[in-house]
Amino acid sequence: MLGTLVNVAAILGGALLGHLLKAGLPERIKGIVLQAVGLSTFLIALKMVLEGRNVLIIFGSLVAGAVTGELLMLEERLQKWGMSLQRRFSAPGGGTFTQGFVTASLLYCVGAMAVMGSLESGLTGNHATLFAKSVLDGISAVMLTASFGFGVAFSAFPVFLYQGGITVLASSLRPLLTGAVMAEMTATGGLLILGISLNILEIKEIKVGNLLPALLYAFILALLFS
Repeated sequence: MLGTLVNVAAILGGALLGHLLKAGLPERIKGIVLQAVGLSTFLIALKMVLEGRNVLIIFGSLVAGAVTGELLMLEERLQKWGMSLQRRFSAPGGGTFTQGFVTASLLYCVGAMAVMGSLESGLTGNHATLFAKSVLDGISAVMLTASFGFGVAFSAFPVFLYQGGITVLASSLRPLLTGAVMAEMTATGGLLILGISLNILEIKEIKVGNLLPALLYAFILALLFS
């Protein structure tokens, strides 16, 4: 769990630094920083998408995931959780608290480094991948917090639960996560991160939370057809 704990600490530290910097940044600087985050997120997503090997698996996973997520109202549940945190911890007028929480939670949890790093940590005790992810997450937490507010810090909770859960289950999952399975999960996750980048850039509002089950379907379909 050391790798996940360091990752959580990096997010909290980055969010604290971003919160301290926020007051001294003019709105135009915050705006351009947010655009930089959006473009960087787009690049990360593109690199992940290109790892896919079977377009039909990715397509089927997204469609099935979208229907499942919409029926379960995952995005709405995330929003409600963020709003409840906002009411409890945010200062009056912190309107972007929930947006920061949801955006950061999805960004930090959806990705190959989160899955593979947690597996590596649980199976071998090697935390190098999660340490590298911690650096990236800490830097992005600074920029996201400067733009959205302190809601980004609370994304550390789902990161802890998600990555910690994978680490605990690592021994039982290892035989199933072949190269082919990871390729399709990575590509599917890349498309979800692409959706996050479009949201950040305000190009199109996409309910990425409702697409999260696509990762599970990508895992199942890749197992069946690999």
